[in-house]
Amino acid sequence: MKKSISITGAPAPLASYSQAILIDNTLYVSGQIGIDPFTGSITEGGPEAQVKQIMKNIRAILKEAGMDFSNVVKVSAFLSDMKLYNEFNNVYATYFGQDPPAREAVAVKGLPKDAAVEISCIAVRAAEKEILSMH
Repeated sequence: MKKSISITGAPAPLASYSQAILIDNTLYVSGQIGIDPFTGSITEGGPEAQVKQIMKNIRAILKEAGMDFSNVVKVSAFLSDMKLYNEFNNVYATYFGQDPPAREAVAVKGLPKDAAVEISCIAVRAAEKEILSMH
């Protein structure tokens, strides 16, 4: 069964998409940029501050679905410039432990609201994740 996730603890979508979609044990989180959900503005302080805000927004969406960062199995990161990679990675790495999710990080020509970074992810409830790890 498909369920749309929509919470006030993460930014409202900027176009026609859901913050996340939950299907069975899998959560697909739409791309998040560093928007403060209460002001609607991009977080000031540069790429590192934006990544912290993005991860805070993703954490809120995961929590709504009964998950946390340990459930994340795949991340896609979009950077406005590959020169931001180290700044992005320094913050990003603090959110994942010994077994971080699969990930790609690519540079793109532009992001909404001139954001420096956008991150989307896929998370799986623990029971399903344990089954996957057994193969």
